[in-house]
Amino acid sequence: MDTADLAPRLETDTATATETQTQTAATEIAETGALVLRDATAADAERLMEVIHLAYRRNTGRAWTSEAHLIEGMRITGPALRGLIGAPGRRLLAAVQDGAVVGCCSIERQGESAHFGLFAVDPARQAGGLGRRVLAEAERAAREAWDTREMRMTVLTAREELIAWYVRRGYRRTGELSPFPYDEPTVGVPVRADLAFELLVKDITAG
Repeated sequence: MDTADLAPRLETDTATATETQTQTAATEIAETGALVLRDATAADAERLMEVIHLAYRRNTGRAWTSEAHLIEGMRITGPALRGLIGAPGRRLLAAVQDGAVVGCCSIERQGESAHFGLFAVDPARQAGGLGRRVLAEAERAAREAWDTREMRMTVLTAREELIAWYVRRGYRRTGELSPFPYDEPTVGVPVRADLAFELLVKDITAG
């Protein structure tokens, strides 16, 4: 078994137990690669923007998560990203390895569910199991902080290989579609007129 697939131990300070408490505790993954998943700060914003752009918008052949063939422009604006940091009911998590921010994701409380999004890994660090580890720890963080029963996400239907990756991680396709926000200038410029999202869900109560 690849050690990158082993679910590492997430140690979260009790201060993150509720959304009204501080969200500053680092969550360390004691695994090969010395990965730390912690709440992002304003000081991380510039590097997070870089990682997100590399993962979503650079079509270099290295980033299999790239949407450059579907959407151009910024994945998220700087002000929108900074607005997520410390927002009530949400955690913007930075993945840090060897002292550098190498990935991120966002989890947002939605009743008994949580929404997972803004998932990015530096293309130079992809294909090493880091994405699997970040996803697993995001699920654990949502479950432990908010007693979340289900993780939900929306993925572009045109991204069949990405959907298949999530299915292998235990997510279920619902067939429930939502339109792409073509009139929203902060999510990039679509190059196709048929873009839509599909809802994926996973029961995370079992851990």
